[in-house]
Amino acid sequence: APAPPASRLPVLGRVESLDGWAWSGRGAAPPQSLTPLRVPWVSSADGLFVTDYFTRTPRKLSPFRSFASIELFHFHIPEDTVIAVWNLITFKEQGGTFGDQCPDRSITVYFRSGAPSVINPLHTHFPRDTAVPGSFALTLTWTLPNRTTGVFNVTSPLPGDWFLAAHLPKDEGKISVKGLYEECQYLFQPQLIVQRLVNIAVLYPGYVTEQSMAPHNRSCLYKVFVPSYTSRVLVEVLRCRGAEGCPLWLRVRAKAPPLHNSTALDCREHAPCQLALDLPFWQHWYYVLVEKHPGMPGTVSFQVTVQLTDCSRPSLARPPFLPSSASMNMPHSFGSAGGLALGDSPPPASPNGTKHQVPIPTASAAGERCWPVRPTLRNELDTFSVHFYIFFGPNVSVPPDRPAVFVINLLPVLDSGGVLNLELRLNVSSLCGENVTVFGCLNHEVPLTSGDNSSVTCETESLAGFLLSVNATASLSRLRIPYPQTGSWYLSLRSLCATEHGFEPCTNVTAEVYLRAYLSPCINDCGIYGQCKLLRTNNYLYAACECKAGWNGWGCTDNAEAFSYGFQLLSTLLLCLSNVMFVPPVAIAVRSHYLLEAAVYIFTMFFSTFYHACDQPGIVVFCIMEYDVLQFCDFLGSLMSVWVTVIAMARLQPVVKQASAGRGHVLYLLGAMLLSMALQMDRHGLWNLLGPSLFALGIMAVAWTARTIRRRHCYPPTWKRWAFYLCPGALIAAAAVLLYAFVETEENYFYIHSIWHLLIAGSVGFLLPPRAKPSGRLGPLPRRKGCGYQLCVNEQEELGLVDPAVASINSICTS
Repeated sequence: APAPPASRLPVLGRVESLDGWAWSGRGAAPPQSLTPLRVPWVSSADGLFVTDYFTRTPRKLSPFRSFASIELFHFHIPEDTVIAVWNLITFKEQGGTFGDQCPDRSITVYFRSGAPSVINPLHTHFPRDTAVPGSFALTLTWTLPNRTTGVFNVTSPLPGDWFLAAHLPKDEGKISVKGLYEECQYLFQPQLIVQRLVNIAVLYPGYVTEQSMAPHNRSCLYKVFVPSYTSRVLVEVLRCRGAEGCPLWLRVRAKAPPLHNSTALDCREHAPCQLALDLPFWQHWYYVLVEKHPGMPGTVSFQVTVQLTDCSRPSLARPPFLPSSASMNMPHSFGSAGGLALGDSPPPASPNGTKHQVPIPTASAAGERCWPVRPTLRNELDTFSVHFYIFFGPNVSVPPDRPAVFVINLLPVLDSGGVLNLELRLNVSSLCGENVTVFGCLNHEVPLTSGDNSSVTCETESLAGFLLSVNATASLSRLRIPYPQTGSWYLSLRSLCATEHGFEPCTNVTAEVYLRAYLSPCINDCGIYGQCKLLRTNNYLYAACECKAGWNGWGCTDNAEAFSYGFQLLSTLLLCLSNVMFVPPVAIAVRSHYLLEAAVYIFTMFFSTFYHACDQPGIVVFCIMEYDVLQFCDFLGSLMSVWVTVIAMARLQPVVKQASAGRGHVLYLLGAMLLSMALQMDRHGLWNLLGPSLFALGIMAVAWTARTIRRRHCYPPTWKRWAFYLCPGALIAAAAVLLYAFVETEENYFYIHSIWHLLIAGSVGFLLPPRAKPSGRLGPLPRRKGCGYQLCVNEQEELGLVDPAVASINSICTS
């Protein structure tokens, strides 16, 4: 059974050892690019952990057609998490019970940190200038007839928002009538269990932390906060003493505890044991893991220190203390984790039981120079419609001797569901005839600054960005990032001149670039063959394209299976002109004096024609009014045509002629009101068609049975009526219903639905009864003119006893 609604169950305990894998569990096939990640460290004996449990409500999965058909789940992983375990529960349902007879359909689940996954299961082409971020993916297979469970473990996951996307494989596109049979439903429910450490020791830049590692402990974990404008992080292990020298590994990782493949250094082979990180992420925690070599006995004592280099002052390290936490722009939890508030004296002890910290002199460290970061003004126009304006812009001057750096801030959660667009346009007239190329590097959470002025790459060992370039030949460059990670994005612009030996710094040439950055819901609004839809899952909003007319892709730009213009025109003409088949039934109804029925058929023909002209998926579309109005009138006309035809076949003729028309009009009006109500409730429900049809057929059956009993002869009385009209009409109507319910698919919709129009209209022409014959009774007697009114009642005519041959007048007249 599914788990209860979202809950959170904290559990306290001690961490002695913790090993985990990046993937494990039944019913799930690991992705090819995913390898097991074992936790390479164990916390100290005094480390405490908290286990949190989160779950989401089960949701029905749909076959994949576009990103709008996936189910998206949003989780938040707290800081200091050492392992996250997703329990993926899938079960089948059919008609409110377990779907043991439902076929096994594979379920694909995607995982991504920071923003939803940009998936492409159909292997379609992305629009030009689009960057596709990667994500984890796995496929769940069934181990039980109606239920399966998969487990996805992530060791030391990145904190913050995580998104799961799940869908079924693409189906055959069969169009099924709602309510005709119980469909198989596949429900998916993810559950998350996280285990996080508490009271991790905090390292303060410029101070030494002493540590003694007991024999039963394998590692010690620390963290240090890296503020903005930091160009270098230096971690050093000092005075390491053990049984066999310094049997330690030093590992460093940003945002989360280190893994086996994180930046590492073996202290036995390097003296002094120093690990330097250039271009660290700004405004994030860095985790430092000191791990003992396996099998090393005895106690190991050492000291750990961290130095941060301020890029605005390369010759100076950051001061050991600042006046307040706002100066370093640190979180409020910075001081509480280690028991130190900035501006206070050093703490006497750290949470790991270390000795009090000893300040060390600030050593000069050669660092790279950083340049001022120009902010952008955020202007929100609508949901996922945000423009970022540059002060004194949008034209930007790029000097030859230094880069121009800009920052674009994307709000957490709110901005990750759209598309980040960047456009560079070079003003060729500003180059003064020089062969200048302006390179732009877009990086997340840290600007890329290089000491090599001729460097044109946007990647380092630990950093990867996006490269843009404009020159006199190609003066325009665009970049689109769907579902960007939130936070700060930095754009660094640099001008270089092309020579025979490559690119070199320019002299006395200041290039001018038009810079445009904005956030949009979809790429180019999904083009003319797509519709940009705003979707919501719980409180999270995101946008996606829904393509039509055979176009596919993230921006509806893949035309591999697109419909040609000729095919679109043909399909529109088939669906519209097939309604001309209602002209013969209208002529038959008028000739038989069924004027009300003829009006209903004309109404149906008109609105069915223009509804299908407006309902086309391509560009051959013509709408005379709103789509919803056309659809309602088309459905109402179709059902009313069935209703009035069957009521006309019943030939309701009461004894009193004056009441005949009145009672017939009551049934017509009652049917119109009931059908309007049913269509407003559910336009695609099966009983909207079956209910009125069965009710009308019941009335017809009662009327025909009454006539058969009264006349003691089968009604209709002639075999020709059965052989040439009723039986063919019933067979044609039955064939139309079978085609509509069981044969129609998305590929053959244009043909099958056109045939449906022809068959339904043709069946009406066969089933509509002929004109009623005259009864042969005398007409009303002429009345004498005089003062007042006369009421003449012919008793014999009232009782139906008048013989046309012998007519005796016996009237009672009253004035």
